[in-house]
Amino acid sequence: MKILSIILFIISTAIHLYASLKKDKPLRNKSKPFIIFSLLLFYCFSAEPIKATVVLALIFSWIGDILLIPDGIKWFTAGGISFMISHFFFVLSYMQDVNFSKINPIVVAVLGIFFFTIVFFIFRRLKPLLPKALFYPMYLYLLINGAMNCFAIFRYLSNKDLAGIITVIGAALFFVSDCSLFFVRFDKNSRLKTHFLVMLTYSIGEFLIVLGLILK
Repeated sequence: MKILSIILFIISTAIHLYASLKKDKPLRNKSKPFIIFSLLLFYCFSAEPIKATVVLALIFSWIGDILLIPDGIKWFTAGGISFMISHFFFVLSYMQDVNFSKINPIVVAVLGIFFFTIVFFIFRRLKPLLPKALFYPMYLYLLINGAMNCFAIFRYLSNKDLAGIITVIGAALFFVSDCSLFFVRFDKNSRLKTHFLVMLTYSIGEFLIVLGLILK
């Protein structure tokens, strides 16, 4: 089943990326639900032991994907809330392997300032483009994604192993995916005209997060 789940992930992701590149919305909508579903299967058949927090993180990512399929601010908000919960469960998953006694407090502060600064500049650019009702919720969401990245780094610094590096790269790609999504959705003058980069970084990012958690 591990092999079958990976095959399903590769096929569904490839189809979805092709559909994103061609702006084939019906095909995108049909293929999207299988991406995270296949990763959930991969995790459940590969991890020993299976952690409930990881399963819940993937379930809420999958729900977020489904909620983002329809158009409209309400669906976008609902999907964002689901992904926010997903990030929370990823943080809980990382925290099980974090030892703050091995991490310099200065590093913690620098990482916090780093992600806060990135989010600040992104939303300074997006502010004129966003509906007022979405500005602060989206700001909070991206800060939470940044916190998820910080804890992935804390996990690596606590153990300094390959699993930690893989998860850090995956978390960073997830952050890039969300930033790209905001510009694709709301900036008509953006160079990002399709969801291809959004879904490429998202799919690989989620896979690497899961792989890093399995290897640990």
